[in-house]
Amino acid sequence: MENFSFKVLKKDHKTQARTGEITTPHGKIKTPAFVAVGTQATVKSLTPPELEKIGTQVFFVNTYHTYLRPGAEVIQKMGGLHQFMNWNGPLMTDSGGFQVFSLARSNWSAATNFSVATPTVVKIDNEGVTFKSHWDGTIHRFTPEKSIKIQQQLGADLILAFDQCAPYPITYEKAHLAMSKTHRWARRCLEAQKQTRGSQQALYGIVQGSVYQDLRIESAKDIGSLPFWGIAVGGMAVGETKKEMQKALDWIMPYFPEEKPRHLLGVGEVDDIFAICERGIDTFDCVMPTRLGRMGQALMKIKKAKFKIDITKARYANDVNPLEKDCGCFTCQNFSRAYLNHLFRVRELLGYRLLTIHNLYFLNHLVEEIREAIEQNQLLELRKKWLI
Repeated sequence: MENFSFKVLKKDHKTQARTGEITTPHGKIKTPAFVAVGTQATVKSLTPPELEKIGTQVFFVNTYHTYLRPGAEVIQKMGGLHQFMNWNGPLMTDSGGFQVFSLARSNWSAATNFSVATPTVVKIDNEGVTFKSHWDGTIHRFTPEKSIKIQQQLGADLILAFDQCAPYPITYEKAHLAMSKTHRWARRCLEAQKQTRGSQQALYGIVQGSVYQDLRIESAKDIGSLPFWGIAVGGMAVGETKKEMQKALDWIMPYFPEEKPRHLLGVGEVDDIFAICERGIDTFDCVMPTRLGRMGQALMKIKKAKFKIDITKARYANDVNPLEKDCGCFTCQNFSRAYLNHLFRVRELLGYRLLTIHNLYFLNHLVEEIREAIEQNQLLELRKKWLI
């Protein structure tokens, strides 16, 4: 595709980690890269200039939510997501599949027929999914072709194929059914893109298979053999243990084409970031830093506290120090822990903004450190510094 390219720049000698560069019509992405999540066409509480300043290269917009509100047609009339949000950098959209399926997750384990979770909520068949809007109860239908059409209307640079994300735990048989459907839908997504504006968006196929080795390998082989521009890994961080997630990556990474970028969906805790980068993941997204920020949780270089503190606690009410003395973010350069504690105690919106700024800065600069360590073949040394 002439508007897109990916090149591997450096490989770590001791792990499978690599640095690279994704080129899109809206700019370049240095990899490994953290992809912030902007569910409703915004990274909550932050402006595009603020996102750029804290090192955000690319962020994720949710297809399901923007389809429901304000509607893909509205965004298309406004010139697509980039103009709608006034964001000039690269953008990703998901397929909408995860949200459609997760709405009925609590009902899946009780369903006698895996194809039907709760008929009034989600109905899955071979052609697609019928579901109720969680906003107003209206009935909608997603198919692979519909998902591609919506994402084309949204106009993101990097888009995902429509898949069936199975919950956890799940039986082998049901995981196999979901994976097989994902593979059939992947081919339909490729055909739908081929019939329209394929050269203007880079399409990722999605690997499924839950925690079952043979299914994960089968899926990696199948999706890896198809002419997708990139490969994404789905069905992770849905309830399985961290060890199970790492084992699944170990199974599938050898089957991914070296020349294609690899994205991991929904993973972004500090220890996970090292684990996935060491296994060759190029980009990954997670709501964790922004969601924690709105809860008063600040990401920190404190291993014993699992890399975060709760700024709402009384112990910080008189603390004159910044969140972190060596942090260069706007929040740490200008405000004390005591002030942040005050903002959350009185529920001032500025508190949410300031912690979101800090948390995204924290993760972006951690990944920048990881890129530098890979360039110098010192990733394992950096990992020990952070985690051991």
